[in-house]
Amino acid sequence: LDYGILHWLTFSLMFFCPLQDQFDNLEKHTQWGIEFLERYTKFVKERSEIELSYAKQIRNLSKKYQLKKNSKEGEEFKYTTSRAFLMTLNELNDYAGQHEVIAENLSTQIIAELSRYTQELKAERKSHFHDGRRAQQHIENSWKQLESSKRRFERDCKEADRAQHYFDKMDADINVTKADVEKAKQQAQLRHQIAEDSKNEYLTYLQKFNKDQHEHYYTLIPHIFQRIQEMEERRVGRVRESMRVYTEVERKVLPIVSKCLDGMTKAAESIEPKMDSKQVVESYKSGFEPPGDVEFEDYSVSMKRAVSESSFLNARGESRRRSRSKLWPLLKRNKGTGQEDYSHLPPEQRRKKLQAKLNDINKDIQKEMDQRDALTKMKDVYIKNPHLGDPDSIDPRLEEITQSLEKLQLEAHKFEVRPSQVQSSDTFKINLVCFTYCMSSAHSPDGSYTEDPSTETTMQFKSRSTEFDEEFDEEEPLPTIGTCKALYPFEGQNEGTISMAEGEMLYVIEEDKGDGWTRVRRNEDEEGYVPTSYIKLFLDTNAKGAMTYI
Repeated sequence: LDYGILHWLTFSLMFFCPLQDQFDNLEKHTQWGIEFLERYTKFVKERSEIELSYAKQIRNLSKKYQLKKNSKEGEEFKYTTSRAFLMTLNELNDYAGQHEVIAENLSTQIIAELSRYTQELKAERKSHFHDGRRAQQHIENSWKQLESSKRRFERDCKEADRAQHYFDKMDADINVTKADVEKAKQQAQLRHQIAEDSKNEYLTYLQKFNKDQHEHYYTLIPHIFQRIQEMEERRVGRVRESMRVYTEVERKVLPIVSKCLDGMTKAAESIEPKMDSKQVVESYKSGFEPPGDVEFEDYSVSMKRAVSESSFLNARGESRRRSRSKLWPLLKRNKGTGQEDYSHLPPEQRRKKLQAKLNDINKDIQKEMDQRDALTKMKDVYIKNPHLGDPDSIDPRLEEITQSLEKLQLEAHKFEVRPSQVQSSDTFKINLVCFTYCMSSAHSPDGSYTEDPSTETTMQFKSRSTEFDEEFDEEEPLPTIGTCKALYPFEGQNEGTISMAEGEMLYVIEEDKGDGWTRVRRNEDEEGYVPTSYIKLFLDTNAKGAMTYI
């Protein structure tokens, strides 16, 4: 048994281990091999499902945090942090794609192949063990025939011996008739002939069994075992190849994954803190000039005025002080106005908004002009080739585009004029504030005049001040939209501000419009602006009517 058979099987057979036991052991081992193959296939399948699920979750995460069109988040794209985050999300989406590639390759290169091979392996294993059992059954039948002929030969030989012994006894007995002796002789000869035939039959079956046994152990079984061995080696080799492919599938995507990670690193390195802070300044600078120095008010100069006049001016001065608090830092216009021309914004922000609006209108104009040119060319083609279409069918669309162009050009002209007016308009408002402040500085705290201004100038100021105050005093007080708590103390030294102590509760009458100030009220006569960063807001969601700036 040394003709290329499995070493461990050869070793077993050399020590006369039962052949059936070897088949049973091999059958158990090969069944375990198939179960192992199926278990490994299931493992790869579950890994593929995990990769798909992970890729799906990563894509959903990337999609969830992508900037949406026409959203306020789109304005944040001007900051390097927002652009870097967007680049990171895009790289993350590509990263998820590589996990999908892993799942697809695992499915096609391993799962499908192993599933097909497992079915083939089961069929091949069944065929080999069927041949082995048939060979085993054949040698067992041959052995049974040999044993049967051997027992028959042994029995016939014993019968022949007894017949011979009986004949010898009859032949020696003088009292036995000759006929009985002849009969015993014939019986002995018959038994010897039967024993001879059984001997020949036994020899025939013995030769046949020896031949079958030699063929069984030296040809059939080694061949079957060799095929089982080759089948098992192919199975082990297939597992080895699958495990190698398993690692190669992931190794192939590593360069692209590395590029995705490099892209994320590059996105992080593209963040510029100074550029972002500069962008914040450009976005929120108002364009207002800082207020000038406060002039010294000399209260030591003696005043000669009537009590009634002084009382009147006291009332007017108090009114002016209230009006001045409304003018700083921006003048107030009636609610609901100034939204279209952005006059509620500071000069610099207003200029940017107007320019952006003008750019959008010019883009729309260009689109309409391109459509008009295309339709005009199409009409010319129809005129030259009437079979292609009716030229008159294009006229309604051309008329519609012409009207749209006229509206857009008119609107563009309106916005082209406004940017040039932004600086002059806001300069006038600032001068108006300074004029009001300077005129009021000519009064003492009790409302009396100094002796320096002339009577004529004083009377002119009275008239202008009265008209100016009446314009603002006629307005209704702003409604309360919430409350706030002072986080830090603030000394309202500038005109239009209001002082507050730490922990003080105030009423909010107008939210921050982007300039860093919130308008609050302490009581009916005390209101003004405080820094938004100094307070904590508690807004009423049902309140309406926030203040509009000009």
